[in-house]
Amino acid sequence: MNRRAFLAASAAVSAAGLFAGCVSAKPKRVSPNGKIAHACIGVGGMGDNDLKNFQSHPRAQIVAICDVDKNTLDRAGTIAPDARRYTDWREMLAKEGDKIDSVNAAVPDHMHALIAMSAIRAGKHVYCQKPLCHDVAECRALAKAVKHSGLVTQLGTQHASGVGDRMAVQLLRENAVGTVKRIILCSNRPGAIDDYRLLGPRPAKGEPAPAQLSWDLWLGTAPVREYAPAIYHPAKWRAWQDFGTGWSGDIGCHIFDAVWKGLGLTAPLSVTAEVQESWKNTPARRADVWPQSDHITWVFAGNEKSGGKEFTIEWFDGLMFPPADVQAMAKEAGFNEYPAESSMVIGTEGALLLPHTGGPVLLPKGKFEGRVKPKLSGRNHYHHFLDACLGGEMCESHFVQTGPMAETIILGTVAIREPGTVLKWDAARARITNSEAANKLLRRTYRKGWEVPGV
Repeated sequence: MNRRAFLAASAAVSAAGLFAGCVSAKPKRVSPNGKIAHACIGVGGMGDNDLKNFQSHPRAQIVAICDVDKNTLDRAGTIAPDARRYTDWREMLAKEGDKIDSVNAAVPDHMHALIAMSAIRAGKHVYCQKPLCHDVAECRALAKAVKHSGLVTQLGTQHASGVGDRMAVQLLRENAVGTVKRIILCSNRPGAIDDYRLLGPRPAKGEPAPAQLSWDLWLGTAPVREYAPAIYHPAKWRAWQDFGTGWSGDIGCHIFDAVWKGLGLTAPLSVTAEVQESWKNTPARRADVWPQSDHITWVFAGNEKSGGKEFTIEWFDGLMFPPADVQAMAKEAGFNEYPAESSMVIGTEGALLLPHTGGPVLLPKGKFEGRVKPKLSGRNHYHHFLDACLGGEMCESHFVQTGPMAETIILGTVAIREPGTVLKWDAARARITNSEAANKLLRRTYRKGWEVPGV
């Protein structure tokens, strides 16, 4: 946008109340027999998949698409040829106004909160890709903003709507493995560590961004960085602390989800992290990128599922693997290798292993042969969101439900940056009580003009 157009759009945004102190527009009720007008923000990578899924809903109409990369936007335009095209999502929200009912955001993590909050305050239903936010404070603010708004929201944990994850939730709610003692989560996906292998200190000098990319809009809330090819856009941004939340932030919501729901979890009492030694001992890398491997441990207060006793949830990724005794449980049940991405809930009567994208397996083998598993039908995570917007049941991963989970996962990224310290968490006050250094990592200082309201 040129300066005149940008100022005009900004004035329209201000007039629409997008940055006021509360939700400024009531959600428009969509007739179940009518069409829902949907807009897509970010249409490359995962955004391409999101666009196609929303478009496939029989009562959805893609009326607007937005991306900071013109080449990506043009490709999406061939999928949704009737959609109006935008480079700046702020202009889109300002100009579309009541022409849109819902939006989705499939952009780098550092922009989730600002886009989602702006859409919420404009009275739009919001689907946001995982993780919910870049910072703990942002997760808290978004969940609070939608609690009494009447808006429908959904986190992009697609497998939460799948039969496998929902079956695991039901089995855990039924206490299938008895009193819970320990939970192991992991993402040791082969090859994933390569995304981080060559990333060290950022280049001393960048270069002009390609003509099709609006680099300042891509940076958004983040500090000003010079463009450098192949390390930020489109694929490597997750490894940089300015933009992404590392591997645990990226995949954690998927692996945590069924466990969180099935065990009725709330905020942890504490969190600590063990990290890759070479990263920990290299100040330049530690200041810029996420480690290639980490092990995070949360301690939770006892609840009904744990018999009132405190219990731990441990996360392993990269080249830090679940303990040998846990891996042996899966191998004894017939797995050739421990599932690279999975959750394991260990209880007094056995264990539940949930491979990511698969179905739950009760261990030890043979003990649960007579148990009837819940009968569930599959559903489309995207369609479930749109159905809720159209007046159907609330969808699977709305922000009030998943906000505390996302907050807990992102709290783990704070522990990663203060490794070896047991951080004590006061959830009511949203503070770490024993480390001011860690407290400063709960929220970022946004680039001037890109502040997130309510954070």
